[in-house]
Amino acid sequence: MADQGSEGLMSPYLRKKRFEAAESYLNGRVLDFGCGSGVLSAKVSAGNYVGVERDISSLEYARAQFPQHCFLSDLPDNTEKFDTIISLAVIEHVSDPASFLMMLAGYLNDRQSSRIVITTPHPNVDWVHDLGAKIGLFSKHANDEHEDLLDKNKLQQAGVKAGLSLIEYKRFLYGANQLAIFSRSIS
Repeated sequence: MADQGSEGLMSPYLRKKRFEAAESYLNGRVLDFGCGSGVLSAKVSAGNYVGVERDISSLEYARAQFPQHCFLSDLPDNTEKFDTIISLAVIEHVSDPASFLMMLAGYLNDRQSSRIVITTPHPNVDWVHDLGAKIGLFSKHANDEHEDLLDKNKLQQAGVKAGLSLIEYKRFLYGANQLAIFSRSIS
């Protein structure tokens, strides 16, 4: 399958807006889970970036475009720790968001400033995604693979189950998308 961020007329624009929403949160060593074609790696020095992508053609493209950066088809050893874990437009594709966040949290270092940065479409615009995918505005593959679109409350609940606190939340793209920033819960 091709990079879903480039399928559909509007997908490159939407990807760009997700990157813009998340870019200011990139800090320190970054794990980019679901990195696609690796475009976000251009914002992080090669030694501080690890991208993970399951789609082999996207992974090969990322490696060719950003040869100094590290791209993997699977998560690194769990002893590796990161200051920022970023996962843009991924959580809506997993069957258990709390387990997903818990898995990501296992890669956070122990610094108080460490963060998990998530973007996801808002459920109020699910019909827009469905219609847009049917007429070629958005990726049909990505839309077909949506498990659940989470609102702020569901994101917060998944975070709590994963031992995380939702410390910042905002909507962007006229409310169609969400940015959620998580940190470890303070005991």
